[in-house]
Amino acid sequence: MSEKQQKRLSQTEKLAWLRLIRSENIGPITFFRLLERFGSACGALDALPGLARSGGKKAIRVASKALAEDEMAELKRIGAQLIAWGEPDYPALLHHIEDPPPLISVLGHPHLLTKKAIAIVGARNASINGKKFARQIAEDLGRGGLMVVSGLARGIDAEAHAGALESGSVGVLAGGVNIVYPKENASLYEALKERGALISEIPPGTNPQARHFPRRNRIISGIARGVVVVEAGAKSGSLITARMALEQGREIFAVPGAPGDPRSKGGNQLIRSGAILIESAQNVFEALNGLSRALLTDKEVFDFEGQKVIQLNEKEVEIARPLIEESLGPESVCVDEIIRNCQLSPAVVSTVLLELELAGRLERHPGNKVSIVLS
Repeated sequence: MSEKQQKRLSQTEKLAWLRLIRSENIGPITFFRLLERFGSACGALDALPGLARSGGKKAIRVASKALAEDEMAELKRIGAQLIAWGEPDYPALLHHIEDPPPLISVLGHPHLLTKKAIAIVGARNASINGKKFARQIAEDLGRGGLMVVSGLARGIDAEAHAGALESGSVGVLAGGVNIVYPKENASLYEALKERGALISEIPPGTNPQARHFPRRNRIISGIARGVVVVEAGAKSGSLITARMALEQGREIFAVPGAPGDPRSKGGNQLIRSGAILIESAQNVFEALNGLSRALLTDKEVFDFEGQKVIQLNEKEVEIARPLIEESLGPESVCVDEIIRNCQLSPAVVSTVLLELELAGRLERHPGNKVSIVLS
């Protein structure tokens, strides 16, 4: 769907979307499964209590209208915009990852999110040379027309943002969009707010927590056409971003480092595993110019509101529940495999999985896989 065809959600629709994603046991994948099943966020909200009961949970916390209105009022107060999946300013490539955030809050200049992007990530305890390289390559990539995205962490992230300020840079936060973290990057945060953009899927006012950082990382890689890793330890969070980028079909670039420096272990390992070794921005441009057009072209956005709600036979769903639960275990299994083994329709399987997930008994994994949560 082109930008001219894309529509903006009405305030009522956006409020319903916000209520749905803020409700208990609902993550991005479940959110879109519910929209697909019920045609709208309002329809999904009405169905949540019944689905959770069928999955074995007596009650589920559904975000109230007042709670969602308070969040929207707070975003307005701090000058942030709430952009929904499918709206024109939503990052094009982020649309198409497996678990895109349904809503992102944005401080600064939303138009930057529509630019072709490159991610730069790396060590927090970066070396002087690593910081210098990150700043320089960010500046060069920005001058060449790419928007630099990173996570506003100390070290490599901060240098990448600083190098790309003139051309435009986007910081993805692991807390609310109005929370400065780490505090030492307060001036950089303000600079990005004035000259770039700051985005988050987390409610405003929320402090970063450990579980938020992987979620942030999949947005960093999801926005970008590729990820540049500049210094990373063997267990660095930058390697998590690189792994997510691979799962999303993005290109991985790594800067080689001295064998004796522990900050080089991660990047050197990526190169041995097939990442593109880079020494300058030119290496990045050459590789991106060879990417397939499928990645660089925006695809059609699914119109949930225009879909017909599937009517299921309750008797069929009742028969399917024990069959599907029997097929699940602590090891993840592909949903398509469940459909084949149980010889059930995709709609029935999807509904039962939604029931289990809303009851807190199912966990989703990359690659359309699921597993049971052991009590």
